Amino acid sequence: MYRDRREAAERLAELLAHLRGEHPLVLAIPRGGAPMGRVIADALGGELDVVLVRKIGAPGNPEFAIGAVSEDGSVLLDEDAQRYPKAWLRAETARQRRLIEERRRHYTPIREPIDPAGRIVVVVDDGSATGATMAVALDTLRRRAPARLIAALGVASKEALARLGTLVDEVVCPEVPGDFMAVGQFFADFGQVEDDEVVRLLGKAP
Repeated sequence: MYRDRREAAERLAELLAHLRGEHPLVLAIPRGGAPMGRVIADALGGELDVVLVRKIGAPGNPEFAIGAVSEDGSVLLDEDAQRYPKAWLRAETARQRRLIEERRRHYTPIREPIDPAGRIVVVVDDGSATGATMAVALDTLRRRAPARLIAALGVASKEALARLGTLVDEVVCPEVPGDFMAVGQFFADFGQVEDDEVVRLLGKAP
């Protein structure tokens, strides 16, 4: 469906072209969303930062999100999470929070995160199967009073889009396949994005 994340980002940038001249704040969900966020921010003349959230993966299947936690400590758990021991959920949530703290220290060590208040904010990720990670990011950002909140995804399931549509002013997603199994199946090149690459992208001038 896509050659790589760049192609997905270019398609999203075309669909978001109406934001040129509005200096939007593009917030990428690391790590896969970071290279896409850079392409979109540059195309729209906006700023790039990250919104730090971590999925809470099911035991034995960490890629399947049963919830997510954000940088401000907000936790969103799906119904599936009720099947697992509460002690395990607490421990896993705490572990993901520690990883978020480590990433913030690594990604933006010399400045504070960019304030989304009053800004047009575009939250970017390469894709979403359940919507959990994007949902907790959007919920956190909504409380910080952006002027407009937009979710931009390269690919997503119908269920994820239905969930996210209630949380934003606009959802942009070029591909909504019916046979959704995992985000990576829709990219010919879905290589892992390393933390140092995220740092480089954040520091690159538009």
